[in-house]
Amino acid sequence: MKNLLKFLPAYCALFALASCSKPSETTDVTTEVEVSDTTSKYLSEPLISDHYTADPSAHVFDGKIYIYPSHDVESDVPEDDLGAHFNMMDYHVYSMDNPDAAIKDHGKVLGADDHPWAKRQLWAPDAAEKNGKYYLYFPAKDDKDIFKIGVAVGDSPIGPFTAQPEPIKGSYSIDPAVFEDSDGSYYMYFGGIWGGQLQKYRNNKFDDKGAAPTDGLPADDEPALGPIIAKMSDDMLQFVETPKEIKILDESGNPLLNGDNNRRFFEAAWIHKYMDKYYLSYSTGDTHFIAYATSDNPYGPFTYLGVVLNPVEGWTNHHSIVEVDGAWYIYYHDTQLSGKTHLRNIKVASLKHLPDGSIETIEPIKM
Repeated sequence: MKNLLKFLPAYCALFALASCSKPSETTDVTTEVEVSDTTSKYLSEPLISDHYTADPSAHVFDGKIYIYPSHDVESDVPEDDLGAHFNMMDYHVYSMDNPDAAIKDHGKVLGADDHPWAKRQLWAPDAAEKNGKYYLYFPAKDDKDIFKIGVAVGDSPIGPFTAQPEPIKGSYSIDPAVFEDSDGSYYMYFGGIWGGQLQKYRNNKFDDKGAAPTDGLPADDEPALGPIIAKMSDDMLQFVETPKEIKILDESGNPLLNGDNNRRFFEAAWIHKYMDKYYLSYSTGDTHFIAYATSDNPYGPFTYLGVVLNPVEGWTNHHSIVEVDGAWYIYYHDTQLSGKTHLRNIKVASLKHLPDGSIETIEPIKM
């Protein structure tokens, strides 16, 4: 903390400058603070320091890394357990030539005013490419304060993106992640409990089960809720099947229980494939781990194997995993710059698959 405090004036100056710039401009993000201080307690330093970013979704398109994060902002919304203070209203796109290169901000590519149905809380997005078209998927609350998932389409990884007039039919909750399988099929994984509203659904039907974050959750000795999967249509704009819940099992083949807070799913599902295995990684939420499970099938069931990323500074932990030139990386966030749980900064670190198929646990804070 001592190292961070001495840089706060520089950070504040950067944020003041950022508020005066035009968001549509393409800029190289330069770091004027000493984030490379060798005495830092952090494994990695922020990639962006002129404004706040979180929930980084990283992909390689045409040999370049593109990052689609949410854009954290300060607001007058009080903090609560449903995440109302995460009041993000637009998205930027960033690119890097490689994980060690400078990061470029391509400016605002989509905002709440760019589509008729999404009213607020534009939370963690994802992106996909198919046949030269690029698709930006995003959750947002509609005029009834219910999360749905929308899609915007562009001809470039950096947009501009044009939003579809309605959310994806049958979509709900948060944290869309679209995975392209080796056979050319695309699947969306989504869902998050508490503020993400997944606990309000059973068999894809909404039932407002109460205002408290835990209202609607299974009992602690019952199977935990899992993320949802649906195969995408050829045009990438809809589901071609009824969404299905994914089961995550323990080492004995039994479903993880709702009370198993260190291992059960909370939000932020992500899929990557390694050695013909499907790796489902996700946030455990209130215990702050990025855990993972594996399967031979994109629909699961998945068997829990361990932890990818230990807790970061800040209440949330949200990530993506991407292969770049044969090496693997995890993009994630913490609150190093602000110390506030709703004002985060994205980072990147190396990820290692071990010979037995497990993933070496990453410690984001040096011991």
